[in-house]
Amino acid sequence: MAQAWKCTGLRWSAAGPVLVWDGGRRSVLTRGKRVAFGVADGGVRTCVGARGHGCPVRAVVPGRSTGARCEECARLDRAHSVAADTIADDPRPYHVYLAWFGPGMVKVGITAEERGSARLLEQGAVCFSWLGLGPLMAARRSEELLRAALRVPDRIPYAEKRAVRSRLPATPAERAAEVEALHGRAVGLADWPESLERRPCRVVDHVGVFGLAGLPAAVGGVSELVGGGWVSGELVAVAGPDLHLDTARGVVVLDTRLMTGWEIVPAGEERGLTVPVRESREAAGVQDGLF
Repeated sequence: MAQAWKCTGLRWSAAGPVLVWDGGRRSVLTRGKRVAFGVADGGVRTCVGARGHGCPVRAVVPGRSTGARCEECARLDRAHSVAADTIADDPRPYHVYLAWFGPGMVKVGITAEERGSARLLEQGAVCFSWLGLGPLMAARRSEELLRAALRVPDRIPYAEKRAVRSRLPATPAERAAEVEALHGRAVGLADWPESLERRPCRVVDHVGVFGLAGLPAAVGGVSELVGGGWVSGELVAVAGPDLHLDTARGVVVLDTRLMTGWEIVPAGEERGLTVPVRESREAAGVQDGLF
């Protein structure tokens, strides 16, 4: 019986994207290489726990959950999240940023300065610019101010991000235009917090990092993994948590967050996809269901 591994998620570093496994093993994700793995036959998906601690009851969680946590562990994880607005005494400086995912899809957010651009890579931001830097509470206040004044959200669903990746504007200048325009409006707002230092507009473009240039439209996305199922395809792009895999049926997107909680086994000669795949809205004539 093949040795099983548990995936703890996709991480972005200066070296690029890697899949991280229990025990510290890492799999570098290089475009053009085959990505192939199976899910242990007869296995179930179990809760990944919270804040570095295992789930005390090893609860079974739904295959379609991107969080892979039971209700109690999800509550504990959320309770210690900056995004949940439950931490007020974090002494670290925070960046406020504008992130662009496609035409008309701009969001405002905050991230700890020490994390650099990792948060933007994790979200699959096609391009971004810093807006300001300062204490956590000032960063939060400016985030709320900008959401209201610029009418931009602090969250964009991943399904919407995926839907436009194959038809982005061709040039960096076109992709940067909305960020530049909103940045100019943002730094001119009268209610900008005094303790937040404004940052100049310098748009960083991730199209090359993600491999989105010339990316074929996806025919669908994996909706969940199942015991005994297989995934196999050539890696053509990685954006945020998503792997774009070229398969016999076309490009299919795998959200690597769906891999957590499962026992993953190495692939042999198995090819293709034997897991549920949801047809993309843009795809026509593609059967929905199992490949």
